[in-house]
Amino acid sequence: MVFEKAIVPRPRRMLTDAARTAVHQAIRQVNTLLLGKTAEVRLAFVALLSAGHLLIEDLPGLGKTTLAHAMASTLGLRFQRVQFTSDLLPADVLGVSIYEPESRGFRFHPGPVFSNVLLADEINRAPPRTQSALLEAMAEQQVTLDGVSHALPEPFFVIATQNPVDMSGTFPLPDSQLDRFLLRLTLGYPDAGAERALLAGHSRRTLIAQTRPSLTAQDIGELRAAVAQVHASEALVDYVQRLLAQSRRQPGVRVGLSPRAGIALLHAARAHALLADRTHALPEDVQALFVAVAGHRLVAEAESDTGAALAGALLHSVQVD
Repeated sequence: MVFEKAIVPRPRRMLTDAARTAVHQAIRQVNTLLLGKTAEVRLAFVALLSAGHLLIEDLPGLGKTTLAHAMASTLGLRFQRVQFTSDLLPADVLGVSIYEPESRGFRFHPGPVFSNVLLADEINRAPPRTQSALLEAMAEQQVTLDGVSHALPEPFFVIATQNPVDMSGTFPLPDSQLDRFLLRLTLGYPDAGAERALLAGHSRRTLIAQTRPSLTAQDIGELRAAVAQVHASEALVDYVQRLLAQSRRQPGVRVGLSPRAGIALLHAARAHALLADRTHALPEDVQALFVAVAGHRLVAEAESDTGAALAGALLHSVQVD
């Protein structure tokens, strides 16, 4: 199987220099706000350009909300933040129909989900009923209430943060909810240099407030269209299919990857290639994304095993032909 550039057909729609410059400028800007996390920032933009959603899981205080706010400020789109708590109701997220005596009818009042970028902060502190309020919005980009469907704005991008499930006051996200997120990231502690800069520098909140947008809705639409034109060879599709098949027989895995996970992996690989200024995806793109795409979708047999560890072992067990 060959992954050579020479056999890759020219895409039907080329990305303009303006959009390419804008996305690279946006990535640099977010990197100045979230220090020392260049790989994670790139993956966040992969989720955006893939028309997927992003889940950031880590301990409190490591920059989950900072990354979300930095992304929102850089995009220049309508942004809403919802702090998920144990008393949050679905109507607090989706909206509610209120009877108006003057018109003798009900009028729908949209909730914060009707935005371009929605930050669901600490999503696993809300009960399952409230978590599930986002299922239709994330999958279908619409909300159905009282039998009426309301379209969400375009683009629509959910960034959710969550604390580790073993912390007090959390409700684990169900598998169906996790599957709605294209990527799951963990940030970890910053290195010594980044931590020193954070301690000695300006407040991240102040810097984010001073941020100017680098990407418009038109830019994002153009970038997403260009992602769809990035070439994925038959050999690359074969490689992804072998990963899916191996996940269903990998020791320690109770539930493997679905075809939808494979589609998500290929689409994310195309976005990753686009950010590398390539018109074709390579196995390296799949490998760079595999743990972030597959880790939260794999169900382990033992509670001591994590999806990320299983995804890493799975990736090393399948060779590129």
